[in-house]
Amino acid sequence: MKAMILAAGLGTRLRPLTNDRPKALVEVAGRTLLEITLTRLRGFGIREVIVNMHHFADMLIEYLKKHGNFGMRIEVSREEILLDTGGGLKKAAWFFLENPGDADEPFILHNVDVISTIDLALMVQAHREKKALATLAVQDRETSRYLLFDEKDQLCGRRAGRDGALEMARPARETQALAFSGVHVISRKLLSMMTEQGAFSIISCYLRLAGQDEKILAFRADEYYWRDLGKPENVTHAERDAARGVVCH
Repeated sequence: MKAMILAAGLGTRLRPLTNDRPKALVEVAGRTLLEITLTRLRGFGIREVIVNMHHFADMLIEYLKKHGNFGMRIEVSREEILLDTGGGLKKAAWFFLENPGDADEPFILHNVDVISTIDLALMVQAHREKKALATLAVQDRETSRYLLFDEKDQLCGRRAGRDGALEMARPARETQALAFSGVHVISRKLLSMMTEQGAFSIISCYLRLAGQDEKILAFRADEYYWRDLGKPENVTHAERDAARGVVCH
């Protein structure tokens, strides 16, 4: 199985930590976010990864070279202009289409600035069993943007905050608002279905496909540790968690 790590963002919310480095090289308990993410993926048997880069890309490339790519095959997808999550994946699609014989093998898409103990093997298993196009790790927690799922755990819309604007992709009698955790399992056939151009959010692509009755499903990850590391204070919290042994390395 292969994976992609989304690491191209400017990390503006992490300033001043990202004034002189990409967010992927911000450290938690002496380890970079990139190392933590790669180690997690490797722990689930993944040996081939592509990383998108933009901000301080040369520094990231040198870092990987210095560490021997952490014993993995790591390719780089360099973005001269930021392509957002969907555009970034679309640019890197070649990596997942190298071996036509592996067409049924899904892959993992993982934000570099989240750490968690989400069971990736269980998530992949659920994705396969339900024959999903994409499976998204979600939790019932406070967030600034919610994804809406129906009683069958299928994506049907999104909403900004508790009382924000509602966008429905497909009708649903009842919906549950859940927070996305930045971890996806994706079937390769989605790559040929990404008709959007340039910079675009993968969530927008998911919503369009959900509106066409494609299976974009929720994987409930409430029981697992998860933390977004988009702000300096969140990094501080994660360091405390690591000191207490809460974070799985």
